[in-house]
Amino acid sequence: MADFRLIADRIAGDIVAGRLRPGQQLPPQRWFARRHRIAPSTAGRVYGELVRRGLVVGEVGRGTFVRAAPAVAQGRALIETATSAPVNLELNYPSAAGQSELVAASLAPLLRADVLTEAMRPGAADGTAAARESAARLLAVPGWRPDPAQLLFTGNARQAIAAALASLVRPGGRVGVEELTYPLVKEIAGRLGVVLVPLAGDAEGVRPDVLAAVHRAAPLSALYLQPTLHNPTSSTMSERRRGELGHLVLALGLPVVEDRIWSFLRPDAAAFAAHAPELTHVVDGLSKRVAPGLTVGFLVVPQGRAEAVGAAVRSGGWSAGRFALEAAVRWTEDGVVRRLVEEKRADAARRQAVLTEHLTAHRTENVTENVTENVTARLTEHLGERCAVGTVRTDPCAYFAWWELPAPWRADTFTAEAAAHGIAVTPGTAFAVDPHRTPDAVRLGLASAPREELARALRTLAAVAAGGPPGSTGG
Repeated sequence: MADFRLIADRIAGDIVAGRLRPGQQLPPQRWFARRHRIAPSTAGRVYGELVRRGLVVGEVGRGTFVRAAPAVAQGRALIETATSAPVNLELNYPSAAGQSELVAASLAPLLRADVLTEAMRPGAADGTAAARESAARLLAVPGWRPDPAQLLFTGNARQAIAAALASLVRPGGRVGVEELTYPLVKEIAGRLGVVLVPLAGDAEGVRPDVLAAVHRAAPLSALYLQPTLHNPTSSTMSERRRGELGHLVLALGLPVVEDRIWSFLRPDAAAFAAHAPELTHVVDGLSKRVAPGLTVGFLVVPQGRAEAVGAAVRSGGWSAGRFALEAAVRWTEDGVVRRLVEEKRADAARRQAVLTEHLTAHRTENVTENVTENVTARLTEHLGERCAVGTVRTDPCAYFAWWELPAPWRADTFTAEAAAHGIAVTPGTAFAVDPHRTPDAVRLGLASAPREELARALRTLAAVAAGGPPGSTGG
């Protein structure tokens, strides 16, 4: 019986040597099996191994293709500088004018020797009473306010997700997620030995009938959702869908991890936790509100779960530092977080106007530094429509956009072509839970590049998309 790994090694050698070129389609698996005199099941394992190594991408209904762009390490593009491209639309960390000076002034009192001595002590998972009260006020939204007694703290929101899942799911357990999800959740699941199960959705979010059917077929241990400003699509779950899902998870007794890291940009969107507080673990943090290097993760747990989740925080080494907690309290109580959030909301709207003007077929007139409600309404109306360069899906409040590319572009081919023009984008494969269902789309991070640079990059990308892939009739 042929060892599928040895055959995969030979195909990998052909790819590395250039005998199989980027973008080239591999033969159908049955043809491949006949040519190599192996069973069709073995051919499937060969192709699966090549996908796992990041050398090819399988697309349902289209076939398997040699990657035209290097595989994106899970989570890499969202946590560190991932490219040498002059314009990086992978990273997505917003920054406000005067941010450093504002944060520094607030930190100054912590640097007194007597205060610093206390702040340098190890932090506990439940922080301090002052931190719990402050965080509860910060996270409160209409219809939901966390109980300070149910608040835990981690070094960042990613660690809060890991702690919540580790406390809920044993190795081998199944976690339901949106079909496109935050890449680091895939990495966390891999490290915890957890299986992610993609759940189909529609414009309102995950479909309750799909969740019920999947859970009935093989029980899920938990559900991970990004109901507000979902990354990467920017969609926000309707209130009706939140109610339907809340009713369903209560009936199923299914714990939920609600990721609210981008929700500060949509203060009108309520928390999913309001519909199922007995089961929902809410994750949030300061990395987007303040800065990625000065952050704390928040984890609001249901009644009676603080001890179990706190144990997961401690065993994972994910507790927040005492200094970071003290800084977070000061930033919250003296208004620094509020001022930064207000500025970043306005900045996101301005960048959405740039996106509309330079990428879509529609142009927004008279866009100024003060984005008006009328402009926001026009953005809502225009974005998400089909235009000459595909479909751009986003939210007027969001710092990112989901770009469904026009045919015959594929995500990895377009990513490689964008890189050749000095622009880094994140291919849809980074977000796809099922490696065989990879969307022909890319995510554009709008937050990090200066606005003038962002405008130039978007104009370039629009021209690249309209021109078609190299070698195509449109190129």
